[in-house]
Amino acid sequence: MRIVSGKFKGRRFQAPSNIKARPTTDMAREGLFNVLNQRIDLSGKSILDLFAGTGAISLEFLSRGADHITAIDIDFTSKKHLERIKKDWGLNNLKIVRADVLSLAKKANQEFDIVFADPPYGHKKFSEIPNIILNSGWLKKGGLFILEHSSEFDFSTNQRFVDHRNFGNVNFTFFH
Repeated sequence: MRIVSGKFKGRRFQAPSNIKARPTTDMAREGLFNVLNQRIDLSGKSILDLFAGTGAISLEFLSRGADHITAIDIDFTSKKHLERIKKDWGLNNLKIVRADVLSLAKKANQEFDIVFADPPYGHKKFSEIPNIILNSGWLKKGGLFILEHSSEFDFSTNQRFVDHRNFGNVNFTFFH
C-alpha cells in the first residue's frame, strides 16, 4: 500500500498478511481526501480513526497535516503493525489503542474534529454505528463523522446526514 498525497506521498508500507482488516483502496482514499480538501483544512485537526486496521486512513490524515491521530482497533496484529509504523516513521502524534470501539464509545472522554470509522462490513451492529458514534461524545461540535461502508447501507435519512460519496465499491457517508 502507498500514501496517496501529502508529506508522505508515495511512501509505501506493507500490512501483515495475517491482518484481519479490509484496507480502503488507494482510489477510494484519494477520492475521500479530495472531498475533504474541498471542505476542511486538516492542519491542526485532531482525528479519531475507528476500526483502524492497516492504518492507511490514519497515515493519510497525518500526511496531510492533521495534528493528532488516535487509532483504535481491537485486533492485536493491527496494533502491533501500527506501533511498528509509528516507530519506523517517527510519528509521535499517532496514538494507538487496542480496544473494542463500541464498548469504548460508551465511555468517550475526548472530542475530535473528525471521526472516521471503517467497521467490518459484516459487523452485526453496522446499521447502528452512526448513532452510536454520533451520540458517544467523540465528535466536537461542528465536527465531521465519516463512515465507510458497502452499498448495502443508506444513511441518508439520519438527522445528521450531510453527504454521501462512492468510489468504486467503497461508500463514504458524512455526518455532522
